[in-house]
Amino acid sequence: MSADAAHIFVVDDDHRLAELLCRYLTNAGYVAMAAHNAAEARAKLKSLMFDLVVLDIMMPGENGLVLAEELSGQTDGPPVLLITALDAPEERVNGLSTGAEDYIAKPFDPRELLLRIERILRRRVVVDEAAPIAMPTAPERLSLGPFVLDVTTGLLLRGEERILLTPQEQRLLRYLATRLGDEVSRDDLAEALGEGTTLRAVDVQVARLRKKFEADPRNPSWLQTVRGIGYRLAGRPLP
Repeated sequence: MSADAAHIFVVDDDHRLAELLCRYLTNAGYVAMAAHNAAEARAKLKSLMFDLVVLDIMMPGENGLVLAEELSGQTDGPPVLLITALDAPEERVNGLSTGAEDYIAKPFDPRELLLRIERILRRRVVVDEAAPIAMPTAPERLSLGPFVLDVTTGLLLRGEERILLTPQEQRLLRYLATRLGDEVSRDDLAEALGEGTTLRAVDVQVARLRKKFEADPRNPSWLQTVRGIGYRLAGRPLP
């Protein structure tokens, strides 16, 4: 096993499945560890770093969606791949709206899971190594109602409170700030977010951002939908 092998964290209340997945991932060259509920997972996440979390939704006690949203809200949190026995469209939307990178329904072929893990890790490397966005015409600070966005750093504040944004959320907001008030296509946003980003992933990122600074995410004032095109960021440049 390579010394720089990615560390995968499997969280599933099915002990047998978790053990099988860890064994399969280890044979594939990863370092794998398991937990069987959200509380156990949090305890391990406090002291250990993981490159990706494979997380079951349907667990006794706190379900996986809560933990997925918490991890996705952390600036340096690991990407999450959700697994579940529920595969209705609304369940997929609910899962992805937490900020999870992908979603796979049980029963699944372990080879498919492996491919999805590889894709997520590859995309994360591309995003992490992406060149900084050039913003020659963007304001340094932007007012979004009671929130202030530092366009240079991607920091979002409400008074003294820092709003946690993932690297992808920061990149999306900063790119929209360079086109303040303009219609920006979903294709342009997908390209700005990095290779492999789908249009659906753009929509999910927008939905997550709205929950963090819009008073009414269903009727947004600042991160607006431009029907048939994409999105527009409204706001007031600050001195």
